[in-house]
Amino acid sequence: MHIPDGYLDTKTCLGTYCLAGATLAWAARQVTARWNDRTVPLLGVMSAFVFAGQMVNFPVAGGTSGHLLGGVLAAVLLGPAAAAMALTTVLIVQCLLFQDGGISALGANTLNLGVVAVFGGYLVYRLVRNYFSGTRSIVLGAALAAWCSVVLAAAGCALELASAGTAPLRLVLLVMTLTHAVIGLGEAAITAAVVGFVVRVRPDLMYEPTLTPTPPLAFKAVATFGLAVSVGVALLLSPLASGLPDGLERVASQLGFGERAQAGGASPLADYAVPGVHQPWLSSSLAAFLGTLFCFGAAWLVAWAFGRWLRRPRSQP
Repeated sequence: MHIPDGYLDTKTCLGTYCLAGATLAWAARQVTARWNDRTVPLLGVMSAFVFAGQMVNFPVAGGTSGHLLGGVLAAVLLGPAAAAMALTTVLIVQCLLFQDGGISALGANTLNLGVVAVFGGYLVYRLVRNYFSGTRSIVLGAALAAWCSVVLAAAGCALELASAGTAPLRLVLLVMTLTHAVIGLGEAAITAAVVGFVVRVRPDLMYEPTLTPTPPLAFKAVATFGLAVSVGVALLLSPLASGLPDGLERVASQLGFGERAQAGGASPLADYAVPGVHQPWLSSSLAAFLGTLFCFGAAWLVAWAFGRWLRRPRSQP
Protein backbone atom coordinates (compact mmCIF):
# COMPACT_ATOMS: atom_id res chain seq x y z
CA MET A 1 0.00 0.00 0.00
CA HIS A 2 3.01 2.26 -0.50
CA ILE A 3 1.88 5.13 -2.71
CA PRO A 4 4.45 5.96 -5.40
CA ASP A 5 5.25 9.40 -6.78
CA GLY A 6 2.71 10.60 -9.35
CA TYR A 7 -0.48 9.35 -7.71
CA LEU A 8 -1.05 12.43 -5.54
CA ASP A 9 -1.07 16.13 -6.35
CA THR A 10 0.94 18.79 -4.54
CA LYS A 11 -1.79 19.92 -2.15
CA THR A 12 -2.49 16.38 -0.98
CA CYS A 13 1.21 15.63 -0.52
CA LEU A 14 1.76 18.80 1.52
CA GLY A 15 -1.38 18.27 3.57
CA THR A 16 -0.47 14.71 4.49
CA TYR A 17 3.09 15.75 5.36
CA CYS A 18 1.69 18.34 7.77
CA LEU A 19 -0.80 15.95 9.37
CA ALA A 20 1.74 13.16 9.73
CA GLY A 21 4.40 15.54 11.07
CA ALA A 22 2.08 17.04 13.68
CA THR A 23 0.97 13.60 14.87
CA LEU A 24 4.53 12.31 15.11
CA ALA A 25 5.58 15.38 17.09
CA TRP A 26 2.79 14.63 19.55
CA ALA A 27 3.78 10.95 19.60
CA ALA A 28 7.37 11.89 20.43
CA ARG A 29 6.15 13.81 23.47
CA GLN A 30 4.14 10.79 24.61
CA VAL A 31 7.14 8.52 24.24
CA THR A 32 9.19 11.02 26.25
CA ALA A 33 6.70 10.84 29.12
CA ARG A 34 7.12 7.05 29.34
CA TRP A 35 10.82 6.84 28.53
CA ASN A 36 12.73 4.00 30.19
CA ASP A 37 15.43 1.46 29.42
CA ARG A 38 12.96 -0.68 27.45
CA THR A 39 12.51 1.96 24.78
CA VAL A 40 15.83 1.66 22.96
CA PRO A 41 15.97 -2.12 22.40
CA LEU A 42 12.26 -2.51 21.65
CA LEU A 43 12.18 0.32 19.10
CA GLY A 44 15.14 -1.16 17.26
CA VAL A 45 13.89 -4.72 17.30
CA MET A 46 10.33 -3.85 16.31
CA SER A 47 11.48 -1.68 13.41
CA ALA A 48 13.67 -4.51 12.15
CA PHE A 49 10.94 -7.12 12.52
CA VAL A 50 8.30 -5.02 10.78
CA PHE A 51 10.64 -4.36 7.86
CA ALA A 52 11.48 -8.06 7.55
CA GLY A 53 7.81 -9.01 7.78
CA GLN A 54 6.85 -6.55 5.07
CA MET A 55 9.32 -8.25 2.72
CA VAL A 56 7.22 -11.42 2.72
CA ASN A 57 4.28 -10.95 0.36
CA PHE A 58 1.62 -13.65 0.60
CA PRO A 59 -0.89 -14.39 -2.20
CA VAL A 60 -4.58 -13.73 -1.66
CA ALA A 61 -7.67 -14.15 -3.82
CA GLY A 62 -8.00 -12.37 -7.15
CA GLY A 63 -4.36 -12.47 -8.21
CA THR A 64 -3.30 -10.04 -5.48
CA SER A 65 -0.67 -10.24 -2.74
CA GLY A 66 -0.45 -8.70 0.69
CA HIS A 67 2.18 -8.31 3.36
CA LEU A 68 2.39 -7.59 7.06
CA LEU A 69 1.66 -3.98 7.90
CA GLY A 70 2.70 -4.43 11.54
CA GLY A 71 1.10 -1.35 13.05
CA VAL A 72 -1.02 -3.15 15.63
CA LEU A 73 1.72 -5.66 16.40
CA ALA A 74 4.09 -2.80 17.17
CA ALA A 75 1.44 -0.93 19.16
CA VAL A 76 0.58 -3.80 21.51
CA LEU A 77 4.29 -4.22 22.31
CA LEU A 78 5.52 -0.63 22.26
CA GLY A 79 2.39 1.45 22.72
CA PRO A 80 0.84 3.42 19.85
CA ALA A 81 3.13 6.46 20.10
CA ALA A 82 6.37 4.48 19.96
CA ALA A 83 4.87 2.20 17.31
CA ALA A 84 4.21 5.21 15.10
CA MET A 85 7.88 6.15 15.41
CA ALA A 86 8.97 2.60 14.55
CA LEU A 87 6.71 2.40 11.47
CA THR A 88 7.91 5.81 10.32
CA THR A 89 11.51 4.62 10.54
CA VAL A 90 10.64 1.62 8.36
CA LEU A 91 8.83 3.79 5.80
CA ILE A 92 11.74 6.22 5.52
CA VAL A 93 14.23 3.39 4.98
CA GLN A 94 11.96 1.77 2.39
CA CYS A 95 11.52 5.06 0.55
CA LEU A 96 15.12 6.25 0.50
CA LEU A 97 17.02 2.99 0.14
CA PHE A 98 14.61 0.75 -1.77
CA GLN A 99 12.46 3.18 -3.78
CA ASP A 100 9.37 1.66 -2.18
CA GLY A 101 6.93 4.55 -1.94
CA GLY A 102 7.55 7.97 -3.40
CA ILE A 103 9.35 10.77 -1.62
CA SER A 104 6.52 13.18 -2.41
CA ALA A 105 4.06 10.60 -1.04
CA LEU A 106 6.07 9.81 2.09
CA GLY A 107 3.78 11.99 4.18
CA ALA A 108 0.72 10.14 2.89
CA ASN A 109 2.31 6.73 3.46
CA THR A 110 3.33 7.73 6.97
CA LEU A 111 -0.14 9.04 7.69
CA ASN A 112 -1.83 5.87 6.42
CA LEU A 113 0.53 3.19 7.69
CA GLY A 114 2.24 4.87 10.63
CA VAL A 115 -0.61 6.93 12.07
CA VAL A 116 -4.08 5.81 10.96
CA ALA A 117 -3.28 2.09 11.02
CA VAL A 118 -1.41 2.31 14.33
CA PHE A 119 -3.73 4.53 16.35
CA GLY A 120 -6.95 3.33 14.72
CA GLY A 121 -6.00 -0.31 15.16
CA TYR A 122 -4.83 0.22 18.73
CA LEU A 123 -8.15 1.88 19.61
CA VAL A 124 -9.98 -1.26 18.49
CA TYR A 125 -7.56 -3.39 20.51
CA ARG A 126 -8.17 -1.36 23.68
CA LEU A 127 -11.93 -1.53 23.21
CA VAL A 128 -11.77 -5.31 23.08
CA ARG A 129 -9.46 -5.43 26.12
CA ASN A 130 -11.81 -3.17 28.08
CA TYR A 131 -14.79 -5.45 27.54
CA PHE A 132 -13.09 -8.84 27.83
CA SER A 133 -10.35 -10.23 30.01
CA GLY A 134 -7.84 -13.03 29.85
CA THR A 135 -5.14 -14.08 27.43
CA ARG A 136 -7.65 -14.98 24.75
CA SER A 137 -8.96 -11.41 24.67
CA ILE A 138 -5.43 -10.12 24.04
CA VAL A 139 -4.92 -12.39 21.05
CA LEU A 140 -8.40 -11.96 19.60
CA GLY A 141 -8.30 -8.21 20.21
CA ALA A 142 -4.96 -7.95 18.41
CA ALA A 143 -6.27 -10.00 15.48
CA LEU A 144 -9.43 -7.90 15.08
CA ALA A 145 -7.46 -4.68 15.49
CA ALA A 146 -4.90 -5.82 12.90
CA TRP A 147 -7.66 -6.48 10.35
CA CYS A 148 -9.23 -3.09 11.08
CA SER A 149 -5.86 -1.35 10.75
CA VAL A 150 -5.43 -2.60 7.18
CA VAL A 151 -8.93 -1.51 6.17
CA LEU A 152 -8.50 1.89 7.84
CA ALA A 153 -5.17 2.46 6.08
CA ALA A 154 -6.76 1.47 2.76
CA ALA A 155 -9.61 3.91 3.36
CA GLY A 156 -7.11 6.68 4.12
CA CYS A 157 -5.24 5.90 0.91
CA ALA A 158 -8.50 6.00 -1.05
CA LEU A 159 -9.41 9.40 0.39
CA GLU A 160 -6.02 10.77 -0.64
CA LEU A 161 -6.34 9.39 -4.17
CA ALA A 162 -9.79 10.96 -4.45
CA SER A 163 -8.54 14.27 -3.03
CA ALA A 164 -5.84 14.35 -5.69
CA GLY A 165 -8.36 13.62 -8.44
CA THR A 166 -6.66 10.34 -9.26
CA ALA A 167 -9.86 8.29 -8.97
CA PRO A 168 -13.53 8.90 -8.03
CA LEU A 169 -14.06 8.65 -4.28
CA ARG A 170 -17.05 6.31 -4.33
CA LEU A 171 -15.32 3.85 -6.63
CA VAL A 172 -11.78 3.89 -5.22
CA LEU A 173 -13.01 3.75 -1.60
CA LEU A 174 -15.13 0.68 -2.32
CA VAL A 175 -12.46 -1.19 -4.29
CA MET A 176 -9.61 -0.33 -1.91
CA THR A 177 -11.47 -1.36 1.24
CA LEU A 178 -12.84 -4.59 -0.25
CA THR A 179 -9.45 -5.58 -1.61
CA HIS A 180 -7.66 -4.88 1.65
CA ALA A 181 -10.39 -6.51 3.74
CA VAL A 182 -9.17 -9.79 2.24
CA ILE A 183 -5.50 -8.88 2.74
CA GLY A 184 -6.32 -7.94 6.33
CA LEU A 185 -7.15 -11.58 7.10
CA GLY A 186 -3.48 -12.43 6.61
CA GLU A 187 -2.48 -9.48 8.78
CA ALA A 188 -4.84 -10.69 11.51
CA ALA A 189 -3.47 -14.25 11.40
CA ILE A 190 0.18 -13.16 11.57
CA THR A 191 -0.47 -10.66 14.35
CA ALA A 192 -2.45 -13.19 16.40
CA ALA A 193 0.33 -15.78 16.03
CA VAL A 194 3.10 -13.41 17.13
CA VAL A 195 1.12 -11.83 19.97
CA GLY A 196 0.01 -15.26 21.21
CA PHE A 197 3.63 -16.41 21.29
CA VAL A 198 4.80 -13.30 23.15
CA VAL A 199 1.99 -13.56 25.71
CA ARG A 200 2.95 -17.16 26.48
CA VAL A 201 6.72 -16.70 26.51
CA ARG A 202 7.40 -13.07 27.53
CA PRO A 203 4.21 -11.40 28.80
CA ASP A 204 6.35 -8.65 30.33
CA LEU A 205 6.94 -7.32 26.80
CA MET A 206 3.28 -6.38 26.38
CA TYR A 207 2.52 -2.67 26.60
CA GLU A 208 0.10 -1.39 29.23
CA PRO A 209 -1.17 2.22 29.13
CA THR A 210 -0.02 3.28 32.57
CA LEU A 211 2.73 5.56 33.81
CA THR A 212 3.76 2.97 36.39
CA PRO A 213 7.49 2.34 35.92
CA THR A 214 8.20 -0.89 34.06
CA PRO A 215 11.20 -3.11 34.74
CA PRO A 216 14.16 -2.59 32.43
CA LEU A 217 15.00 -5.16 29.79
CA ALA A 218 18.34 -6.81 29.31
CA PHE A 219 19.42 -5.03 26.15
CA LYS A 220 21.71 -7.78 24.88
CA ALA A 221 19.12 -10.54 25.30
CA VAL A 222 16.27 -8.61 23.68
CA ALA A 223 18.36 -7.13 20.89
CA THR A 224 20.14 -10.39 20.07
CA PHE A 225 17.05 -12.59 20.02
CA GLY A 226 14.80 -10.04 18.32
CA LEU A 227 17.35 -9.14 15.67
CA ALA A 228 18.14 -12.81 15.04
CA VAL A 229 14.46 -13.56 14.42
CA SER A 230 14.12 -10.54 12.15
CA VAL A 231 17.22 -11.47 10.13
CA GLY A 232 15.99 -15.05 9.88
CA VAL A 233 12.67 -13.90 8.45
CA ALA A 234 14.45 -11.57 6.03
CA LEU A 235 16.97 -14.13 4.79
CA LEU A 236 14.83 -17.26 4.68
CA LEU A 237 11.35 -16.05 3.80
CA SER A 238 11.87 -13.02 1.53
CA PRO A 239 12.92 -15.18 -1.46
CA LEU A 240 9.58 -16.99 -1.11
CA ALA A 241 7.54 -13.78 -1.35
CA SER A 242 4.75 -13.73 -3.91
CA GLY A 243 5.41 -11.79 -7.09
CA LEU A 244 1.74 -10.87 -7.53
CA PRO A 245 0.84 -7.15 -7.42
CA ASP A 246 -0.09 -5.80 -4.03
CA GLY A 247 -3.48 -4.34 -3.19
CA LEU A 248 -2.80 -0.79 -4.34
CA GLU A 249 -1.13 -1.96 -7.56
CA ARG A 250 -4.11 -4.19 -8.32
CA VAL A 251 -6.58 -1.38 -7.69
CA ALA A 252 -4.51 1.04 -9.79
CA SER A 253 -4.58 -1.45 -12.65
CA GLN A 254 -8.33 -2.02 -12.31
CA LEU A 255 -9.19 1.69 -12.19
CA GLY A 256 -6.68 2.72 -14.84
CA PHE A 257 -4.35 5.07 -12.97
CA GLY A 258 -1.35 2.75 -12.67
CA GLU A 259 0.46 4.54 -15.49
CA ARG A 260 0.62 7.70 -13.38
CA ALA A 261 3.33 6.16 -11.18
CA GLN A 262 6.66 7.94 -11.55
CA ALA A 263 10.11 6.58 -10.82
CA GLY A 264 11.72 8.33 -7.89
CA GLY A 265 15.32 9.37 -7.54
CA ALA A 266 18.18 6.89 -7.59
CA SER A 267 18.18 4.47 -4.66
CA PRO A 268 21.09 2.16 -3.83
CA LEU A 269 18.87 -0.92 -3.41
CA ALA A 270 15.96 -0.03 -5.71
CA ASP A 271 13.30 -2.72 -6.05
CA TYR A 272 14.92 -4.66 -3.20
CA ALA A 273 17.82 -5.80 -5.37
CA VAL A 274 21.55 -5.61 -4.68
CA PRO A 275 23.54 -4.33 -7.67
CA GLY A 276 25.95 -6.88 -9.10
CA VAL A 277 24.15 -9.90 -7.60
CA HIS A 278 22.57 -11.76 -10.49
CA GLN A 279 20.78 -14.53 -8.62
CA PRO A 280 17.28 -13.13 -7.85
CA TRP A 281 16.82 -15.12 -4.62
CA LEU A 282 20.25 -14.12 -3.32
CA SER A 283 19.78 -10.49 -4.30
CA SER A 284 16.40 -10.40 -2.53
CA SER A 285 17.79 -12.05 0.59
CA LEU A 286 20.76 -9.69 0.79
CA ALA A 287 18.53 -6.64 0.29
CA ALA A 288 16.20 -7.86 3.02
CA PHE A 289 19.16 -8.51 5.32
CA LEU A 290 20.62 -5.04 4.74
CA GLY A 291 17.25 -3.35 5.15
CA THR A 292 16.62 -5.17 8.42
CA LEU A 293 19.97 -4.00 9.78
CA PHE A 294 19.36 -0.45 8.55
CA CYS A 295 15.97 -0.29 10.27
CA PHE A 296 17.33 -1.72 13.49
CA GLY A 297 20.30 0.64 13.48
CA ALA A 298 18.28 3.73 12.53
CA ALA A 299 15.59 3.15 15.17
CA TRP A 300 18.15 2.26 17.84
CA LEU A 301 20.22 5.34 17.03
CA VAL A 302 17.22 7.66 17.17
CA ALA A 303 16.02 6.12 20.42
CA TRP A 304 19.52 6.23 21.97
CA ALA A 305 20.04 9.87 20.96
CA PHE A 306 16.60 10.78 22.23
CA GLY A 307 17.26 9.08 25.55
CA ARG A 308 20.62 10.78 25.91
CA TRP A 309 19.02 14.16 25.27
CA LEU A 310 16.42 13.45 27.95
CA ARG A 311 19.11 12.56 30.49
CA ARG A 312 21.32 15.57 29.91
CA PRO A 313 21.48 17.95 32.87
CA ARG A 314 19.23 20.98 32.57
CA SER A 315 20.73 24.37 33.34
CA GLN A 316 19.23 26.08 36.34
CA PRO A 317 17.64 29.52 35.77
